[in-house]
Amino acid sequence: MASKDRPLSRIELLQGTLDLIILQTLRWGPRHGYGISQLIRAGSKDVLQVDTGSLYPALHRLERQKFIAAEWQTSENKQRVRVYSLTDRGRKQLAAERSKWEKISFVIAGLMKALPESEP
Repeated sequence: MASKDRPLSRIELLQGTLDLIILQTLRWGPRHGYGISQLIRAGSKDVLQVDTGSLYPALHRLERQKFIAAEWQTSENKQRVRVYSLTDRGRKQLAAERSKWEKISFVIAGLMKALPESEP
């Protein structure tokens, strides 16, 4: 994430948001990649759909940062899948990121109420 004295770039904001969503999803228990994407989709009522081109790089990044751990398992339909779970370090990161997200959401909501409507 960006340092305190510089704003987040668009890429950092998007990656940070996806990371937060993945960590939150894994808070509910270990999942393989497809399960994570389906839970995000269902939990957002089909508003958020994370494609594999975004999901797996994020999972690998979170694993490198030791926020999640991965292990190979066999699925119900006998396929070998990589299952991801939240680490203790990941739980701490999730708490920090949730706090930041709540502050950002509060500020944006305030701006939306405070900004004058543009005239047609």
